[in-house]
Amino acid sequence: MLLIKHSYFQIIMMKKFFLFCLFTLGIVNASGQPDKLVGKNISVFYPRNYNAAAHSPSFALIKEPVAIGDIPKNWSLKPTFYSKNGKSYATLPIAKGTSLYGTGENTGPLLRNGKSVTLWNTDNYEFRKDEGKRLYQSHPWVLGVNSDGTAFGIIADNTWKQQIELTDSIRFISEGPAFRIIIIKRESPQEVVKSLAGLVGKMALPPLWSLGYQQCRFSYVPDTRIKSVADTFRIKKLPCDVIWMDIDYMDNFKVFTFDKKKIPNPKEVNDYLHSKNFKSIWMIDPGIKAEKGYSVYESGSEGNHWVLNKEGKEFNGNVWPGKCAFPDFTRPETRAWWGDLYKNFMATGIDGVWNDMNEPSVFDGPDGTMPEDNYHRGGGDLVAGSHLRYHNVYGTLMIKASREGIMKVNPDKRPFILSRSGFLGSHRYGATWTGDNSSTEEYMKLSVPMSLNLGLSGQPFSGPDMGGFTKNATPQLFGQWIATDAFFPFMRGHASNDANNKEPWAFGQEIENVSRTALNRRYRLLPYLYTLFYESSKAGVPVMQPVFFADVKDTTLRKEDQAFLVGSDLLIVPKWAVKPSLPKGIWRTVSIAGENSKTDKYQADVKVRGGAIIPMSKIIQNTNEYTLDSLTLVVSLDKQGLAKGRLYEDAGEGYQYEKGEYLLSYFTAKQKGSLVNLIIKRESGNWELKSRKYKVLVRTDKGTFASPWTNSTNVTVSLSGKKIESEN
Repeated sequence: MLLIKHSYFQIIMMKKFFLFCLFTLGIVNASGQPDKLVGKNISVFYPRNYNAAAHSPSFALIKEPVAIGDIPKNWSLKPTFYSKNGKSYATLPIAKGTSLYGTGENTGPLLRNGKSVTLWNTDNYEFRKDEGKRLYQSHPWVLGVNSDGTAFGIIADNTWKQQIELTDSIRFISEGPAFRIIIIKRESPQEVVKSLAGLVGKMALPPLWSLGYQQCRFSYVPDTRIKSVADTFRIKKLPCDVIWMDIDYMDNFKVFTFDKKKIPNPKEVNDYLHSKNFKSIWMIDPGIKAEKGYSVYESGSEGNHWVLNKEGKEFNGNVWPGKCAFPDFTRPETRAWWGDLYKNFMATGIDGVWNDMNEPSVFDGPDGTMPEDNYHRGGGDLVAGSHLRYHNVYGTLMIKASREGIMKVNPDKRPFILSRSGFLGSHRYGATWTGDNSSTEEYMKLSVPMSLNLGLSGQPFSGPDMGGFTKNATPQLFGQWIATDAFFPFMRGHASNDANNKEPWAFGQEIENVSRTALNRRYRLLPYLYTLFYESSKAGVPVMQPVFFADVKDTTLRKEDQAFLVGSDLLIVPKWAVKPSLPKGIWRTVSIAGENSKTDKYQADVKVRGGAIIPMSKIIQNTNEYTLDSLTLVVSLDKQGLAKGRLYEDAGEGYQYEKGEYLLSYFTAKQKGSLVNLIIKRESGNWELKSRKYKVLVRTDKGTFASPWTNSTNVTVSLSGKKIESEN
C-alpha cells in the first residue's frame, strides 16, 4: 500500500512539474485560457491564475473577444504577470524613445512618461488629493508611440482599484485578482485609437445643440434669475444654446424634486427657455435622501434597490441631502427603476441630464466614498461583488441607466448626458468634463492636456469648467480661457456658489467683446465641428487631437500640450502659449469672425492645414438658427495646389440619419495656373442638396482671394484678382 501511495504521489508531482514547464514557457495558463490573437494585430494575454468570473463581463469591451489564431512568434510586446502581497501585477518593457499617452483623466503634461496614476474614481475638489494623480474617472489604457511613429495600445481589462506606473516599463498594479492584458499594434497612433474604439465602442452622435456654448452656475435660482441669464445672452447677442441647473433647484437636495419656492413651475421655466431658443440641463445625483415619505426613497426601498453594507443592511452615507441611500446599479431591476424615474422629470421639458457626484462621493465615507467592503448584489450578467470591484464603474452603470431611461421617455430625441465619473468605455453613454478645477492660469493651461488625453483614451466629448469652477477669475484670465475653450469639443462655463459671476458679460465691455468674438468663431465653425463629431461616431477618432498627430515621426512635437488640433485640419495656438512646438508644412492663419490675429491679444491663432477645405456657416445666436443656406468654404492649397474637405449635415436631432436622412458632401479644389477650381459632390446620404449659396475663399501665402456668392457646385476663383481684406 505504501508503494502504491508513493507511486501516486510521484505521478501527481510529475503532472505538477509538467504544468509548471508549460506555464514557464507561456503555453498554457491555469484558467485554461491560452494567449490568442483576437483581431488584426490585436492580442490577448492571460496570467496563469486568471479567473474569468472575477472580471466578466468586461466593462471596457463591447463584446468578448474571439480568438482568430495564434500570436505571431515575432510579437514583441508581451506582458509579465505575477502576484505579490495580495496584489496582481502586469508589466511590459518599452523601447527607449517610446512616448506614452492616455491613462484617461489625469493632471500633468500630455506626455505621460515617468508618471504614476491611481485608478480609483475620486471626488477631487481642485485636484488636491494625491496631487491630482487620481481623479473622477478610471481608464486602464496606455497609448505608446515608438520613435519611428508606429504605435501600440494596452488595455488592462480590470475594474478593481489599480495603479499605472510609467517608467522604463508600463506597469499595472491591481488590488484585485489577476487580470488579462489586451495589446493593439498599428502603424500610427491614429490607427491605434481607431482600433481602441472598435473594442470599447464609439461615441453616439450627439444632438447638434450640445456642440453650442453652455452656461452653468452653482446655482441659477430662483426661476427669475434663470430667465434673466437667458435674456441677457440674447440682448447682448452672445451665442449660447444651454442653461444648466445645479443642485439648488431641488427641494432640500432631493433628486427628481423641485423647490416650490425657487422653481414653482419647472415646465414654465423650460417653456420660457425654449421660447428663447435655449435648451435646459438639470442635475441628478445618485445619493437618495433616506427620508420616509420621500417618494424616490420609498419606491427604492420597496424595490430593494440599495447598495448594502458588509452586514447586508442598507448602506447610508452623507451627501448634500444628508443621510442617503445609493442605488445598486449592478442590479438590472434597479437600473430599470432608475430609468423610469426620468419619465415625470423629463415631462417638464428638460432637454439634458447632468449626473454628478457619481464616483460615488460620500462625504463621511472612507476616502470620501463608500467602504470597499460594501456589497453589490448584481444580476443578469453581473455577479455579486464588493464595492472594491464595482467602485470604478459605478458612475458608468448610473449613466447607462439614465440614458436608457431617457431614451425610453424621448425615443425620437438623441439624449445628452454629462457625467463626472466614468470608466474606459463610458463615452458610449455620455460626455464628460474634467471636474472641479479652479480659476487660475495653471488650471486653464492644464485643461488642454487633460482633454487631449481623454480623447486619446477613447472619450472624444470633453472639456473643462471654462473660467474655473472655484475662486474668482480675473478679466484677463477669463478672456484668455474663453478664447481657447471655444475650440474644445465640450464648451461650458461654470462657477461655484462662492466664486464671482462668470458669465461672458461679468467682466466689463472689453471681455464681453472678447467673449462674443470667441463664441462667434465657434458657431461659424459648427459645420466643421459637427462633421468631426460624425466622423468620431463612425471611426472613433478624437475631435480634439495632439499636435504630434500632424507628423507622428517628428519627435519634437511629442511634448506639445499648449497648441492642439481640432480634427486634422485646424491648428489652434492659444495666445498664452510660450514657444509652442508646431508642425512643419503649410499652416495658414485665417480669420473666422473678423478678428485680427496679429493685433488681438486674446483670440487663439487658427491655422488651416495646406490641403484642407474648411466649411463655415454664418454667425448665429444658437443652433435653432443653424442653417447651411449660405456656406463659406475656406481653401488652403498644398504644395501640389490641391485641397479637399467634407461636410456632414442632418436634422441635428433624432435618428432619421440612421435611415439615410443625411448628406455627406465632398469638396475638392485644384489649382491650374492662376485659377483654382472647387467642385462639390455628394458622397453619401439621401438628403436632397437644398438650394444654397457658396462663397469660396482661397487663402494663400500672398493673401486671400474670393469668389462671389453663387449657387453653383463648380466654383472658380482667380488668384490674379483683387485680394480681400477679411475672410468673412
